[in-house]
Amino acid sequence: MKEVLAIIRQNKMNETKVALAAAGIYSLTASKVLGRGRGGVDFRVLRGAEDGREEAISQLGQGPRLIPKRMLLLVLPEAKVPVAVETLIKANQTGKPGDGKIFVLPTSDAFRNPHGEAGDVALNEEN
Repeated sequence: MKEVLAIIRQNKMNETKVALAAAGIYSLTASKVLGRGRGGVDFRVLRGAEDGREEAISQLGQGPRLIPKRMLLLVLPEAKVPVAVETLIKANQTGKPGDGKIFVLPTSDAFRNPHGEAGDVALNEEN
């Protein structure tokens, strides 16, 4: 089994959930996070500055800002990982900086309460 951790744009959350469900992946955990990539650009500030907003213009040049994102955590049987990664890429790829990252990590085991199932059985979404 593997853990798939994805950092995505916050406005792509609903589209991503729908795409994962269509691919047969229903279980996930989502968190609100802040971060930045290589560019360190807060696109909201840039848009505001382009629109002539004084408060946005005043923030230009004050260093990189952290951008609100969503972090998704999926723990899946190894066979479902390629489908999950492909679905995440398709749902979140805009071709612009800030599309996010996907990480695939090993997971040694999983247990489901209240029945105590372990391993891939604990990940079975049909029970």
